[in-house]
Amino acid sequence: MSKTRNSLTMRISFQCALLFLFSLFSALATAEINPNKQQIFIAAALAQIQDNITYNGAYFKISYPMGDIPAHYGVCTDVVIRAYRKLGIDLQELVHNDIRANFSLYPAKRNWGQTKPDTNIDHRRVPNLQTFFTRHGKKLPVKNTAADYQAGDLVTWMLVGNLPHIGVVTDKLSTDGQRLLIVHNIGAGPQLEDVLFAYPITGHYRYALP
Repeated sequence: MSKTRNSLTMRISFQCALLFLFSLFSALATAEINPNKQQIFIAAALAQIQDNITYNGAYFKISYPMGDIPAHYGVCTDVVIRAYRKLGIDLQELVHNDIRANFSLYPAKRNWGQTKPDTNIDHRRVPNLQTFFTRHGKKLPVKNTAADYQAGDLVTWMLVGNLPHIGVVTDKLSTDGQRLLIVHNIGAGPQLEDVLFAYPITGHYRYALP
């Protein structure tokens, strides 16, 4: 009886060990096939620097939801919008739903004289994105130390002439290894540049990423 019990116990232990190893290998394989959201988001932003995109801040009538302006055009906000689309996140729809329900909380009337939401342009305006990320993401402290910014973060600046700007923090380092590089479109199409502290920072956000 004792030998039978010991044999049964050993078989159960062996089967449990095999099950554990199978689960471990499956998890590792899944991790290799499905990179996390942060990696997908950063890769989507970086991919845009290879595209031939002309800066064009004109007003476009676009479809809704998941609408986009012509692929060969874009501004700074389009870098962010298109990167999030790779995660299945449609800022056009999300911003519209929030501004429709909370119009007075957005600067649409104060800044542009709007009396109602506009699905063609609202999500493509930096101040609206700042409001949305503050309400639905994490608004982080604005600091002048590079270590406080992580890959996948969003940073907004105020350019000369009171022009708001936004970019994506990547996992690529500056040549001196001190700062993470930014994907942004300031007029020459999406670029990867060392501009984290090049302009006055007005906002630091984290949205839909760990």
